[in-house]
Amino acid sequence: MLSQESKVNMKRLRYMALSILFVLVLSCKQKPEKQEVNDFTKLEGVAFGTTFHITYGDERDYTRQIDSLFHLVNKSLSTYISNSDISKINKGDSTVVVDAYFKEVFKKSEKIFKETQGIFDPTIGVLVNAWNFGPEKVNRTPDSLMINALLKLVGFDKVHLENGKISKENPGIYFDFNAIAKGYAVDIAGRFLEEQNVQDYLVEIGGEIRTRGKSPSKKPWRTGIEEPNFDGTRSIAKVIDLTNQAMATSGSYRKFEIDSITGQKYVHIINPKTGYSTQSNLLSVSVITELDCADADGYATALMAMSLEGAQRFLENHPNLRGYLIYAAENGELKTYTSENF
Repeated sequence: MLSQESKVNMKRLRYMALSILFVLVLSCKQKPEKQEVNDFTKLEGVAFGTTFHITYGDERDYTRQIDSLFHLVNKSLSTYISNSDISKINKGDSTVVVDAYFKEVFKKSEKIFKETQGIFDPTIGVLVNAWNFGPEKVNRTPDSLMINALLKLVGFDKVHLENGKISKENPGIYFDFNAIAKGYAVDIAGRFLEEQNVQDYLVEIGGEIRTRGKSPSKKPWRTGIEEPNFDGTRSIAKVIDLTNQAMATSGSYRKFEIDSITGQKYVHIINPKTGYSTQSNLLSVSVITELDCADADGYATALMAMSLEGAQRFLENHPNLRGYLIYAAENGELKTYTSENF
């Protein structure tokens, strides 16, 4: 139990963080809105099923261009759009010539798949759908027979990119890049700003972040890592300064399904080795890196699918990643782990 003093300090931290962090503010706007603050421009809106916030040191309005880029990323990688490239491929169309977006995400995914020994696997789509976390819904919780059958359709080593086309060893293999695509969209927006010679910016989509340069206050960009609150409330666990870095967070506390018969809760992080919802005391993983946000996004998802000890070992062996883990101790108390380079 927290002492009264601890509760007061937590509230102070919460109010301080919420006053300086725009990345946790939920926007109700359905289209990007432009604001200007101290020669910086701020865009807010909705994309990829969540909110986005972009602040950059330039008075020019790039709303139209960024909106178009988001549309192109969706057209390539969204499983929720029936005529996207990924949806066509999932339906068995082998004639699709994929674009540069798909190619880059495919190659990044392949790298993380190998580094995590298959824990990160975007061919997990059939399992995502089976557990009701994807675009294709089912009316029952999958049993062991169904899981075993679906596991035969999982494996990034069973798909290949050759001459701009995707080949699958089994036509039933279903791609789902949602664990990396949001971070990739952050990168695409950031790269566009860099092409316009914008040196200072922060791009955030649904909590995934990419920064360059300084904030309007001429200091590092300041953001926050959320407490893993199961009641739907939002509060800050740790305030982070970012300079020329990306950060992504994956958690098991917000997105889950409850079996209508047994009442059992299934989190959306699925282990591609077992086919089942990951059962771990890990509640939240945040990864900070000088790599792309897509990389941070993929690694954060992979770490969430590991055990606490497995995630710690992975961070120890990958010094280019800084990790902040929130987990539940045996007595239910929330504890944190930070990598040595954090």
